[in-house]
Amino acid sequence: MTAPLPPLAEILASTRIVSLPLATRFRGVDHREAALFEGPEGWAEFSPFLEYDDEEASTWLAAAIDFAWNPQPAAHRSSIPVNATVPAVAAADVAAILARYDGCRTAKVKVAERGQTLDDDVARVRAAREALGVEARIRVDANGGWNVDEAERALHALSEFDLEYAEQPCASVDELAEIRRRLHDWDIPVAADESVRKAADPLRVARAGAADILVVKAQPLGGTRRALDIVQAAGLPAVVSSALDTSIGLAQGAALAAALPDLAYDCGLGTTALLAADVVDPPLVPSGGAIPVTRPEPDPSLLDAHGASAEREQWWRARITRCHALLT
Repeated sequence: MTAPLPPLAEILASTRIVSLPLATRFRGVDHREAALFEGPEGWAEFSPFLEYDDEEASTWLAAAIDFAWNPQPAAHRSSIPVNATVPAVAAADVAAILARYDGCRTAKVKVAERGQTLDDDVARVRAAREALGVEARIRVDANGGWNVDEAERALHALSEFDLEYAEQPCASVDELAEIRRRLHDWDIPVAADESVRKAADPLRVARAGAADILVVKAQPLGGTRRALDIVQAAGLPAVVSSALDTSIGLAQGAALAAALPDLAYDCGLGTTALLAADVVDPPLVPSGGAIPVTRPEPDPSLLDAHGASAEREQWWRARITRCHALLT
């Protein structure tokens, strides 16, 4: 049984807004902003990307409230194996990024970046394979950046690197179903991310036979329980990922990954390695290729050191107020 929605004033009373520098530019930004607040169960994070509207962001707030106010589902494991995440950087920079992920033997490489070419993608994936060796697992993430023909051409070019899977190669469910059909003989599984977390019907991708794997994230899906329900209903293996969270947000992702009955893939929960600073000391970074399932608390001195400007503080508090109203 979950607790009722807490009053807005109770949430805002402990809310802290932070702006954390990134070690590598990601999603076109150099800093990651997040709102953190404390409930009876501990600290939680609310950090929908800035361009998301209030309706979409309110689902992220529901997830944060659930994590702060409600006990989480029982855990099946105490640590989560994680992958390294390689942004759309130059091939020469790949090895240095991978070195930030201690012991990780799986890498997710961003591809289909606007303004770049397939040659850039091939060079980046090749650099990851060379850095990690032949036994490592390499997956690519296009964030829906290709149409079906582009995806077919690109994934054939990348297939020489023995891809574990291709994440969201195309934007729509129909396109995913078509590219999955075309890739059948190439043995490249298709994973769905945006077609799950940004969809009005997150199960459509499974019903359409458009994916082999689901990528699920606790915040965008409204919390651990709803994400678990989606995975169970879909009947597909799942990878738990993050949205470039602080260690507080990653702890919720770890709780979700721990609660999955089966976890066949390394999870995208090592992304604090992309931050140049965090709110937890020590941060929840990969060690030996895994992160622990834990409930960290922010360090007050780090909250102060990385506090957002007064203008950004006001912006986030207003956003929380609007999203809370939608939840009521």
